Amino acid sequence: MILKKRPRRLRKNQIVRDLVSETTLDAKKLIMPYFVCEENKVKKEIESMPGIFVNSLEELLQEIESDYLLGVRNMLLFGLPKKKDPQGSGAYAKNGIIQKSIRKIKKEFSEINLIGDVCLCEYTSHGHCGQVDAGGNILNDATLKLLAKVALAQTEAGVDWVAPSDMMDGRVAVIREVLDKKGFVDTGILSYAVKYASAFYGPFRDAADSAPQFGDRSTYQMDFRNSLEAEKEACLDVQEGADIIMVKPALSYLDVIYRVKQKINLPVCAYNVSGSYSMVKTTARQNFIDEKKMVLEILTSIFRAGADLIVSYHTRDVFKNKWF
Repeated sequence: MILKKRPRRLRKNQIVRDLVSETTLDAKKLIMPYFVCEENKVKKEIESMPGIFVNSLEELLQEIESDYLLGVRNMLLFGLPKKKDPQGSGAYAKNGIIQKSIRKIKKEFSEINLIGDVCLCEYTSHGHCGQVDAGGNILNDATLKLLAKVALAQTEAGVDWVAPSDMMDGRVAVIREVLDKKGFVDTGILSYAVKYASAFYGPFRDAADSAPQFGDRSTYQMDFRNSLEAEKEACLDVQEGADIIMVKPALSYLDVIYRVKQKINLPVCAYNVSGSYSMVKTTARQNFIDEKKMVLEILTSIFRAGADLIVSYHTRDVFKNKWF
């Protein structure tokens, strides 16, 4: 009896490993988030997010120019108003900070793919993503009209994509209808269809000063124990007219990214959120980890799970240090 030899694994050098790798980090598919405030001459590092800043508009333009020269082309914008009110009116004001920033950015950098966050939590005095009644209940349907106003205001200012992140039911359909009626049929909707009520958002809420003043967001954001619900939420937003589906957070929800990607026939975007970023940055500063290797492993795992695009605060470092 002649025993067949067992196949040997290839002993690959780095060039061969790159050639045959199943998943590749594509830096062109990374999206860099920014925070802009209404004050003047502000460039303040966010304590819980080392390397990320809250900027006033002129300082933001300088930061964007620097990142643009590095090769960053996809940008997501969050606004921090001076004044807040129960309706979050600063989010849809014609001269609100986001609208002013969009007009200026698109004038200076026409090639940038600019995405506007559509939500109310940064602008409401109570910190919730929707309208609230006297008993503290979130008013889903009343909120939809305001979200559509936010999306329209950003689109009129020149944004390329609107990204509703509020998790109100039916908002994609309402936004799509309003934009189409106004002739903005080419403005894309990047929908936060699968957004979990997560502890990983803490540093972002520090940056945006958007923590709820009472209760939490678990009544309208998803339960982190559920995954079938994610498929349902994604399919509903596809039916309503979304162009890209977001899963947020990314790192602890790789299985959800995979499930959503298998379920829908649209690009899937994943948000590598502030808590994940902060854990990497703070441990790297203590020399407990190799930051480059950690970032590349995390981002590659998100692509491997099925994401077509990734929002990540690491984007600048990836381009700056040429980690691709």
